[in-house]
Amino acid sequence: MTDAPQTKPAAEALNFEFVDLPQLAETYADSIQTLFFDGQNLRVVFCASRLEEPKGGGRPLGKRYPTCRLVLSAQGTLDLINRIQKISAALARDGVIKAKAEGAAPDKAN
Repeated sequence: MTDAPQTKPAAEALNFEFVDLPQLAETYADSIQTLFFDGQNLRVVFCASRLEEPKGGGRPLGKRYPTCRLVLSAQGTLDLINRIQKISAALARDGVIKAKAEGAAPDKAN
């Protein structure tokens, strides 16, 4: 056994070929119900919202139904965060979203 420190985790040192599975179904979600990180895994519950017909002329009642429960390893969570940051930067660059200024104080309502 060697005492030399590893510079990269074993998974990063490997090269993985992506093999697509066209038969894999897509799952639609319009909201996230739960997001929980326990130190090892990120658990996310994605949901889809549905409106019911209003009864007696009242307002429609909305319900959320889970469509997918996703669990990511810590490494998968870091990959997701990095990719979302890249998408966020691209959307800000294109003016789709407003970039938050570093170190800016939050707006206070008077």
